[in-house]
Amino acid sequence: MNKKSSWLITGLLFTILWSSAATATKIALQDAQPLVVAVCRFGIAAAMMLFIAHVLLKKQLPARKELKQLAVYGLLNITIYLGMYVISMKEVTASVGALTIAASPVFISFLSVFYLKKPISPRVLLALFICICGFVVVAWPLLDGVSVTIRGLVLLIVSMFSYSAGTIYFSSKKWEGLHLLTINGWQTLLGGLFLLPFMMLTYKNEVNHFSGHFWTGTLWLAIPVSVGAVWLWLKLIQQDTVKAGLWLFLCPIFGIIIAAVLIKDTLSLFTLIGVAMVLGGLALSYYDKKVSAPME
Repeated sequence: MNKKSSWLITGLLFTILWSSAATATKIALQDAQPLVVAVCRFGIAAAMMLFIAHVLLKKQLPARKELKQLAVYGLLNITIYLGMYVISMKEVTASVGALTIAASPVFISFLSVFYLKKPISPRVLLALFICICGFVVVAWPLLDGVSVTIRGLVLLIVSMFSYSAGTIYFSSKKWEGLHLLTINGWQTLLGGLFLLPFMMLTYKNEVNHFSGHFWTGTLWLAIPVSVGAVWLWLKLIQQDTVKAGLWLFLCPIFGIIIAAVLIKDTLSLFTLIGVAMVLGGLALSYYDKKVSAPME
């Protein structure tokens, strides 16, 4: 297989897997509470990544300093971001969730301005505004309190700010040569452990059935998304960071198609306009030619 074919196959697989997260979450939520899905997902994904990193690849364990950094990163990127995300997905459609994930570079660009203490670029502000308007346009005809709620939409957007803060935190720290699988595995484990008490406090036995939908959605989130998609992304950015970022533009389209086919999400003119707006916001924010890696 030549380099070009390998690049296309890797990028296409990444896009499909990364875009499927919202639909897989909705499937799992049919049979269990949001935090139950999240904790099980993180436990499985962390166990796999840490086994590969420390047992198969013999990579070094993090030192005390790195563990503290991993705890903060896990809190932002797993406990808060994915904890809020999975709760919000109970109250929004998979299409809205897929759009939000795809727009993450815009949120990261916006928060980077504050972290770097530079004047806010009108371009970044405009891109963020366009993307948020795009979410609202897609959700607007569904704001009936069943398909999409205001609370769900707000939780989803706030969760993306936590993800963006986590990404900026990750890029600002020195990791002393730790393997990326080690970093991802430990932050997933620690973030999941922080979420565990909240799961136990809110657990209701009668609504958790652990049947087919739960295991299908949770295992898909844990292995193909949390492990597979991240690994494929790392392969892409190792070859060309700028070109890798272009695959993110396909994520909203694939995410909405997957949701429409598998769980019959509604497709309308509002959906098309909203997707176009999010893609426009992504394109507008892409001026700096820097893309942050998904670490879900």
